[in-house]
Formats: sequence, C-alpha cells, structure tokens
Amino acid sequence: MEVRARAPGKIILAGEHAVVHGSAAVAAAIDLYTTFSLHLLPAEDDGGAGAVELNLRDSGLTFSWPCSRLREALGEVSGKAGPPTPCSPDELATMAKLLEGQEIPEAKIWLSTGLSAYLFLYTSILGYRPGKAVVTSDLPIGAGLGSSAAFCVSMSGALLTAAGAVGIGVGSAAGEWELFGKDDLELVNQWAFQGEKIIHGKPSGIDNSVSTFGSMIKFKKGELTNLKSRNPVKMLITDTRVGRNTKALVAGVSERASRHPDAMASVFHAVNSISEELSSIVELPAEDEVAITSKEDKLAELMEMNQGLLQCMGVSHSSIETVLRTTLKYSLVSKLTGAGGGGCVLTLIPTLSANIILEKVAAELESYGFRCFKVEVGGRGLQVCRI
Repeated sequence: MEVRARAPGKIILAGEHAVVHGSAAVAAAIDLYTTFSLHLLPAEDDGGAGAVELNLRDSGLTFSWPCSRLREALGEVSGKAGPPTPCSPDELATMAKLLEGQEIPEAKIWLSTGLSAYLFLYTSILGYRPGKAVVTSDLPIGAGLGSSAAFCVSMSGALLTAAGAVGIGVGSAAGEWELFGKDDLELVNQWAFQGEKIIHGKPSGIDNSVSTFGSMIKFKKGELTNLKSRNPVKMLITDTRVGRNTKALVAGVSERASRHPDAMASVFHAVNSISEELSSIVELPAEDEVAITSKEDKLAELMEMNQGLLQCMGVSHSSIETVLRTTLKYSLVSKLTGAGGGGCVLTLIPTLSANIILEKVAAELESYGFRCFKVEVGGRGLQVCRI
C-alpha cells in the first residue's frame, strides 16, 4: 500500500501573545503544504530485514530502524488506531534511546523531537509493519508557520489511512486528493496533537487544529470556533529568516504585564476586540468590487492596529520594521504573525491590486535577504490520496 497525505501551514491573523492572557485569536490555513508519503512493505518484500524508514527529502537525511530493534525496545504494541493514548515519560525516554546511533547533524539536533514523534505515532498506529516514509514541505521550519503541526497532521493522516482507521471514497481515483469526513478528521487531529506534545511539550492545539480542518478558526480560552470565510483572502508572507526564542518572547510579554498591569490589560482588551471584529468581517459576503474593497480596507485597518499593539507588547524587531516600512511605501499593510522577534510578517494583498505592484514589493523585500511567499488564506485542511 502507498498513501500520500498533505496538510497546510497556518498564520495568526490577529491575537498572538494576547491569547495567552485570555484574549481571542484568529488563525487560518495557508496553501503551503507538508506532504507525507508512506509505502508499506510486507515483511517478505523487505529483504528479511524489516525496517521503518523516514526520508526527510528537503534536508537530504534518511533514518532507519530495524523492526526487530523497535520491538525489543518498545515491547508488544497493539498497533491500534482508535483514540490515542499520550506518550508516557518512559516511552519518550525509549524513543530518545532509539535515536542514539542515528546520524543527526549537530546543526539540526532539533530534528530529534520530530523523529521521536514519528516513531511514537508509527508504532502506535501500525505496530512493527515495515514501511518507508518520505516527507517534503513548502514551509520554512521554525518561522511560525506551523511546520511541525503540518508534519504531525500529514503523518497522522497517512498512518491512519494505511491502518484502515480512516478512509477516503472507494471510487476515488489514484493520485486524486480527497477530503476526510468530520469524524475522521477529529481522530487525525487527536493523534497529531500527541505528536505536537512530543515536539513542543505543551502546545495549545491551535496549530494542529487549523492544519487538520483548514479554513479559519477563532481561539479563545481553549475553545475553537470555526469561521467561514466568504471571500478568498490573499497575503504575502515575508520570512525574515531571523530566528527567535518563542518562550522568551512570551515570558517577556508576561513580565511587562506584571510591571504595568493596567496598561497591558487595556492592550489585551483591545487585541480581543480586534480579533472579535476580524472574525465577524471575514464571514461577511462581498458580492461586488465595492464590497470587496470595503471589506479588505477594514481587515487592513485591524491588522495595522494589531501590529501597533504588538509593538506595545515589545515583540517587534528591526527586521519586522523593515518589512513594515517597505510595504507601506506601496500603500500595503503588514503585521507580524506568531511570536515576533523576527519570524514572519503578513502583508494583505488587495484583490484589485495589480500583480506588478506585488512583484515589486517582493523583489524589494528579497533584496534584504528575506524570503517571500504569496498565499491564499483560509483554504483546505488535510487531504489524502492513494498512489
């Protein structure tokens, strides 16, 4: 059997940082994908060795574990594909031992948690069935676009499909992308969240939910509300390629809030109002050019206000300010997305704007060493196909 799954990355349209303090946030899927291809092998077709392999094609790295070693380390596993059981500390320690001897470049030691997530999900869902997986991605890693969630969602979708726990239409053609039903997506999301916990420790669940279900969601105090965007929204994403420490940035906002509780409470309240209004606007239908322009003008104003409040929180960066100044020259509005301190910046692209302007903006931004992506926001989530 060979199956392929792809899951989108995500952006935060409004509410980052403030969401930690009880405000609403709005997140959306983007049409940049991570693809996970899985080829299951009968034991007799594997040269008698029987191995579980993972090829990270973009990094040029391949990792392999003999099934016999996995069985020896993990003991008997049910290979169940129902609701997941979280990875225990003992299991996590065992996964770490299984990485010993694998040639992980020191510069990419962060791959370790992703490999642990792969081993846990693979053996939990498929047991010790030999197989080869190949991963490719459009998403930059560590830039705040949900690359780890897209990895976990695409992986979970492919593994659960191979196990027969979720399914796509019987009549679907080979190589044709298909969508899961709601119940199947719920199961995939539960497994992907377990992978995210291995990678991040205490994730909110927002990234894997957006990647699984697609479209847009409002997230507030642990509750998710699906939003239906009536019109396509297009963005230019600029990856500043400046790394940042998310935990340190989150802690910095909390420290500022403790020093200035009243002022920061007002900031968080304002961000909440922006997220709530933005949620309402994206669901409004716009049938003609006047309505579309009016809707996009409102979105741009809300993004601009949100960016100002993020600057009040102290999470902007000189690279982000460079993007803001550059896009402003072309009368375009931008805001950081995610943790800030570098990472990525969103620029709203008006529907009626000439592409030539976009090309000029992207060219100027790339002259600073940044990387630009034109994306559509609020599209499909997880998709699967048979090969």
